[in-house]
Amino acid sequence: MNNNLNKNQLSVIKSQQSNINENMNIVIVGHVDHGKSTIIGRLLADTNSLPEGKLEQVKETCRKNAKPFEYAFLLDALKDEQAQGITIDAARVFFKTQKRKYIIIDAPGHIEFLKNMVTGAARAEAALLVIDAKEGVRENSKRHGYLLSMLGIKQVVVLINKMDLVEYKKERYEEIVEEYKAFLSEIGVEAESFIPISGFMGENITSSSDKMPWYSGMTVLEKLDKLENKKDVKNQIFRMPVQGVYKFTAGGDDRRIVAGTIDTGKVKVGDEVIFYPSGKKSKVKSIERFHAPNMDEDTVGSATGFTLEEQIYITRGELACIAGENKPEVSTQIKTKLFWLGREDLNNTRDYYLKIGTQKVKAQLEEVVTVLDASTLSNTERQYVQRHEVAEVVFKLEKAIAFDKAENSTETSKFVLIDNYEISGGGIIVDSLENEEIWLSQRINERKIKWKENAVTRKERASRFVQRPIMVLISGEKGLDKKDIATYIERGLFTEGRNVYYFDSESTFLGTDAEIEQENSIENRKKQFQQFAEVSNLLLNAGNILITAIEDIQEEDINTINRIVNSENLKLVWVGGTEDYFLPIDVNIEENETKERIYLKIKKMLIDTRVIFEPQGL
Repeated sequence: MNNNLNKNQLSVIKSQQSNINENMNIVIVGHVDHGKSTIIGRLLADTNSLPEGKLEQVKETCRKNAKPFEYAFLLDALKDEQAQGITIDAARVFFKTQKRKYIIIDAPGHIEFLKNMVTGAARAEAALLVIDAKEGVRENSKRHGYLLSMLGIKQVVVLINKMDLVEYKKERYEEIVEEYKAFLSEIGVEAESFIPISGFMGENITSSSDKMPWYSGMTVLEKLDKLENKKDVKNQIFRMPVQGVYKFTAGGDDRRIVAGTIDTGKVKVGDEVIFYPSGKKSKVKSIERFHAPNMDEDTVGSATGFTLEEQIYITRGELACIAGENKPEVSTQIKTKLFWLGREDLNNTRDYYLKIGTQKVKAQLEEVVTVLDASTLSNTERQYVQRHEVAEVVFKLEKAIAFDKAENSTETSKFVLIDNYEISGGGIIVDSLENEEIWLSQRINERKIKWKENAVTRKERASRFVQRPIMVLISGEKGLDKKDIATYIERGLFTEGRNVYYFDSESTFLGTDAEIEQENSIENRKKQFQQFAEVSNLLLNAGNILITAIEDIQEEDINTINRIVNSENLKLVWVGGTEDYFLPIDVNIEENETKERIYLKIKKMLIDTRVIFEPQGL
């Protein structure tokens, strides 16, 4: 038997390394002391992937300290990890084969460090799950198997390690395979293969072992190269969480770039993109990348950006999709499978934050469907989830999010839960539940489809009034008299013969500040803004320039309005300073500006955006 790659194999690897462009993330998990780090150390050593002299250096250190050499020491760079003999953090190591470059994430097996394991596994495309042949299937063997399934990792290779401690017996290997395969079938997971190995002795790691002639399958290295790299699949549906929208002004550059990282699929110039949950759409005008040549297409894994033919207001957190492809789910009520890692129980007495992609939304536990003991697969019926437990639960969200069900896409179904500024849980969304948000969207869409213009069309009104209908929404810091500004603007435009109307929104719908501070203020405010937007849309259909003032408007308020009033028909005037960079501010007014100057600023904006037309030469 030859434990190491021969010289010819190594020379082939070295000659091809410069041509390797493919990368793959692999996580290695398993119960504590089942030999994960030893296996990785052996892979590094046997593929000649260690820095020159590193292996000899570690062996010499062990000799000086009268400590037996172990391949795990190649990974345990932190002194406290060596002292305790356990892996605490998810360390990343790199090696290459003839086919691709690998990043191996060594995730902790100790129960106290499961949070680190989840963090590491979330980045992986496949997993090696290690089971000690002598100890057999343990609690964390099952716990980690369940976690991998929840994180959507479908490519799982089970390594039955330390076969040297059971004299390489086929019967022991088959016992473990039968037991663990039965467990995996219970949770809907099918392993790619089961490989009997000895990490310390190097059996079946990079070359076949003559100690186990009864096994005719692949070695660990061969199996890794056979795994599918999901990042090669470019024909998936397009999904890109919006990281931000960046506007340029220097040198006459007026681009607004929608930026993010493509989770799946590809996008090209001319594609019609739809952003969810808002449902707004436009066509891709250009693909933009930092310090890169112009391109007409970009694909999965790229940090990219694109401009749109029609300037629409979208915000961080929206999910960019392509028209004609499968739509994502949009809901404020979701059913999930999660693993809880928080110090305190997950319960319905407190709020949490759910983060999926670039979306972050307040969430409250609505129902615990079932709590599952990952080691025994027994169900417990109670309305809280304890640390290290797996559960199926329903969350009610403060606002709608866009996502895919786990069965359709692992990338856009995974989420984490934040409790008191710490990541305290994570899982996958398995279903979208019927709720008021979906009903409202359907009602708005139906109204848009059924809406018929009167005998006089909007275009005819615009021609008669020499203006386009628009809402000028004045907001800003509290304490500044925005209503006074709004009525001054109305009087000025009316005096010039414009069809203008001041809509006193707060008196009509939005109530007083005291009312907004009530316990159910969030839901009340949303309903009030929906009513406000409905009436505003009627006034706009009549051809008006609509002037309104709203105290300290928020990004979510704008989103609510824009679901009914087209964003093209809304101009936001902000009085005073703001730290909210996601508000679509069209005109910024300083506190000390006179009403006359404010009026001229707003009028110029209306002329520049061709809302009102003035005779040439005046």
